Amino acid sequence: MTQYASKKNVCKLAVAAVLSCMAVSSQAEILIGSSVSSTGFASFLGEPEEQTLKILVEDINARGGVGVKGEKIRLISYDDASDANKARTFATRLVEDDEVVAIIGGSTTGATMAIMPVVEEAGVPFISLAGAIEITQPVRKHTFKTPHTDRMACAKIFEDMKKRDLHNVGLLSGSDSFGSSMRKQCLDIVDEYGINVVGDEIFGPTDADMTPQLTNLKNKDGIQTIMVMGLGSGPAIVTRNYSQLAIDLPLYQSHGVASDAFIELAGAKEAEGIRLPGTPLLVASLLAADDPQRPAVQAYKERYESKTGKPVSTFGGYAHDALYLIVDAIERAGSTDPAAIRDALEATKGLVGTTGIYTMTPEDHLGLDLTAFRMLEIRDGKWTIIE
Repeated sequence: MTQYASKKNVCKLAVAAVLSCMAVSSQAEILIGSSVSSTGFASFLGEPEEQTLKILVEDINARGGVGVKGEKIRLISYDDASDANKARTFATRLVEDDEVVAIIGGSTTGATMAIMPVVEEAGVPFISLAGAIEITQPVRKHTFKTPHTDRMACAKIFEDMKKRDLHNVGLLSGSDSFGSSMRKQCLDIVDEYGINVVGDEIFGPTDADMTPQLTNLKNKDGIQTIMVMGLGSGPAIVTRNYSQLAIDLPLYQSHGVASDAFIELAGAKEAEGIRLPGTPLLVASLLAADDPQRPAVQAYKERYESKTGKPVSTFGGYAHDALYLIVDAIERAGSTDPAAIRDALEATKGLVGTTGIYTMTPEDHLGLDLTAFRMLEIRDGKWTIIE
């Protein structure tokens, strides 16, 4: 082989290498991780979250990807089976092995609290799908969330009680992390609304009958209303027991059961008249034509229901908003570097989601206020807006 031919071959190899690198670069993927409770006791939260993320990633990629470069998203998802320890394990795997640029997940408060130390140490932005106020207060540098806080739910419910001249309430809360946190927050602010707590009962995650607790509350002097705080089947059991005991008092539930599945599980007749704070997703067809959330809510509802054949849920909406917050942050940052995404998330302004309109700051990693909540009531087996 001549020296010229040798050099020519070297050049060809060099060009081929460059072209190969360019091809890899043009096909670069944005790795986003998720760890949600697709199975287990919190599957009613995690299943629609997982389905939502998969549907939206498919749609975003089909529309040309993210940003001017059209980078495609690859979702790396794990099912923590409603186990906080597994959630922490999967978060570690997503950070160390999968090298994702952001994580969405933590269907429950317990799972979220397990994930948080991992992402804070690794410096990877994390958007939680759980409700407890402790997730974002105090603010942690890399942790954000999309659902309203339990404290906000307490405030919305107490505002409605005050309007109805209901001043004596009995509390019934789950012993799980969500119920315990919300109970604490409600007790912390109830005096601000001139409302008295005349009874305070607890139910366990495996309790199949809440008749004793409800009987105790029913017999409290001066009681005017009962408020339930919990997730899963517990609040539905409470609702059925409430009807069986013929308790003639207004019943409030938390945003933790804001889905059609709750009505189905509790029974439409038994759930009649229940009020709770919820998101526009549950009343998409009732939103005013000029409601700024109407387009996002209806588009997601139609897409999810046509794809899955199931009713849309508030919980899937939390995942919807989390993914679009990350996509918006990447596009504004012009980078997929986790630090750049984090900074852009914290600077989010006016992003319209299904849950609310998000505006975040270094002091607020939720970015929603009480106006994002709608007070809803169940009438004839359907959700209605009462304000």
